[in-house]
Amino acid sequence: MTAIVVETERLILRRLTLDDLDALAALYRDPEVRRYFPDGVRTREQTRAELEWVIDVYYGQYGYGLWAAVLKETGAFIGRCGLLPWEIAGRTEVEVAYLLDPAYWGRGLATEAARAIVQHAFGTLPVDRLICLLDPENRASRGVAVKLGMTLLWNDYVDEYGLSHVYAVDRPGPGGSPS
Repeated sequence: MTAIVVETERLILRRLTLDDLDALAALYRDPEVRRYFPDGVRTREQTRAELEWVIDVYYGQYGYGLWAAVLKETGAFIGRCGLLPWEIAGRTEVEVAYLLDPAYWGRGLATEAARAIVQHAFGTLPVDRLICLLDPENRASRGVAVKLGMTLLWNDYVDEYGLSHVYAVDRPGPGGSPS
């Protein structure tokens, strides 16, 4: 059994393995799933390269990265989500990332996963805040970020991929908990 990182009421978030390549590649070649990703759809080979990067670099260097989202009820791979490190304005930021199969949209699963990821991150990482990098047109992902208690930090962040809105939530104070 692959290492479970986080469990929620309906989901298991576990480390990705190369066995997830076919399911992840199917998601990454779907134009609707990749609509707000600046690099667009990905081939199986590009997906394999990303998956190997996650396993070798993120897990190895950071101890976190993207995880498989598995529906408890069926055991189905329904997406990937997790934590991604970024260097922004000379500071290491950690992004809460989520991507689900369209068949599972609108059920609150992205919010459920993202809340668990935020709690996990603040419970295990020495970070003062977490961010979401969002395409300005992606209302659904913005809705998830807001439900996490995130607020707009920058509406003008531009990198090699183009313009993003950056939402952030600060680590809760003593006795507090993220939304």
